[in-house]
Amino acid sequence: MKSFSLLILAVFVSIPVFAQEDDAPKMDFETYDPESTLVVPEHPVTKAKFPFIDVHSHQWNLSVDGINKLEEEMGELNMGVMVNLSGRGYDRAAGDIGSQEYLASMVRRIAGEAAGRIVVFTNVSFKDIGKEGWTDAAVRQLEEDVAAGARGLKIYKSLGMGINDSEGNRVPVNDPRLDPVWAKCGELGIPVLIHSADPKSFWDPMDEKNERWLELKLRPGRKRSADDPAPWEQIIAEQHDVFQKHPKTTFINAHMGWMANDLGALSKHLDTYPNVNVGIGAVIAELGRQPRFAKAFFEKYQDRILFAKDAYNPQEYYTYFRVLETADEYFPYYKKYHAFWRMYGLDLSDEVLKKVYYKNALRIIPNLDSSLFPE
Repeated sequence: MKSFSLLILAVFVSIPVFAQEDDAPKMDFETYDPESTLVVPEHPVTKAKFPFIDVHSHQWNLSVDGINKLEEEMGELNMGVMVNLSGRGYDRAAGDIGSQEYLASMVRRIAGEAAGRIVVFTNVSFKDIGKEGWTDAAVRQLEEDVAAGARGLKIYKSLGMGINDSEGNRVPVNDPRLDPVWAKCGELGIPVLIHSADPKSFWDPMDEKNERWLELKLRPGRKRSADDPAPWEQIIAEQHDVFQKHPKTTFINAHMGWMANDLGALSKHLDTYPNVNVGIGAVIAELGRQPRFAKAFFEKYQDRILFAKDAYNPQEYYTYFRVLETADEYFPYYKKYHAFWRMYGLDLSDEVLKKVYYKNALRIIPNLDSSLFPE
């Protein structure tokens, strides 16, 4: 028996290990990007089936030429309305959002070139928060911006993650100094689109179990320690506390509240907070890898989901359309570092598509031009 075992070992050792040959190609995970050999029906979509409202875009310094170019691209995508969340722009010299006049002048240019096609949300200036009179000034600024044409309020993720008050303390998302701002949005009938935190994986150990490993390697500035500047769970809980304290204010939780990878948790979230809706910006890759569960979620919460994209790139919309509209299988996402997996279509019904594409936004955002959309 011992002789037989030695013979087997000798044969095994003599077998060449081809993967270790000197002429074998060498690559790392960042480089490896195989083309699928799967042959299945394909239905690429470059234009949405119905006109849609993108409730999450950022456009800086919209000149007349920029507006005209943007409107042309919107037509090619079948985008009826774009919501520019950066209504006040950014004042680099002051290190703060721009002025009310910046917003007002943008509204005037849009009215002259693309009336009804582009609308703007305003932003809160957190400069001097903590000093006497800041809250009253913030509420007054909000009222003036809405009078100047703003249709909603956008809160950046810097709230809770990077903003400190005049004493140097982190300003939490549910800071009581902001309560009058949330309440005023409810009084004015405008929604608050709020982005809090980032994907939880950014806070997790950067090891072989982290799905965002490649993104964190290529974008190391996105990695956070467990409490930098606070635990992920704490920032999210602060956001949810705002929703609970202000039931008369309508909120749009950006990026599906970073729960698109756990639709069961997101279901409980929406059931708990009837004043909250969700935008799908930057999380289509999560939906596209769970088509059956995601389709059931869209059908159940069809009145609470809004189309959103975030970073503006016309060709990237194609993946959103294909995931939402088709039953295609195993097609690529447009950024490997966001999703190294493949997408599957949800094949949503026309009724659900219309709500996600435009009907929900028409109901939530005031004074949009409904004539741009089907009944």
